[in-house]
Amino acid sequence: MPDDQTKGQPRIGALTDPYRNYNFLLRIQGITEARFTECRGLAVQVEPIRYRESGAGQVVRAMTGQLTYANLTLCYGLTSSLDLWNWMMASARGTVSRLQASVVMLDSSGTAEGMRWDLTNAWPCAWRGAPLDAMGRTVAIEEMELAYDTLERR
Repeated sequence: MPDDQTKGQPRIGALTDPYRNYNFLLRIQGITEARFTECRGLAVQVEPIRYRESGAGQVVRAMTGQLTYANLTLCYGLTSSLDLWNWMMASARGTVSRLQASVVMLDSSGTAEGMRWDLTNAWPCAWRGAPLDAMGRTVAIEEMELAYDTLERR
């Protein structure tokens, strides 16, 4: 019989369903009017520094080098809200407003948080306007890139 500490947790070795890539939301501190259709670029890389150790023959070793985080690209439908635009323009004027942001994966029901990535000190570093097409029938999608200092998975 399971004790109180294991209730609601999967059994060891039990199969769990993977998260669906469409069940996500993005929270940005102070930005109220934003619905995102796509979020890409969550990445971290540690640059390997290769060296040969004296007396080790032909063995090439690697040690950790510079840590870099990729920019996060957000795609969203163009609306009349100026929240994201004003945030970008503040950066363009040299008044960078660093905010906390989180990419949240929802469970299969789409109601509860399954996991999250927290971006510290995020700020907009690029913006791309929606392609306009007089013959098109799709939603106008803008893109914004966020730079950030650190990434943490919870």
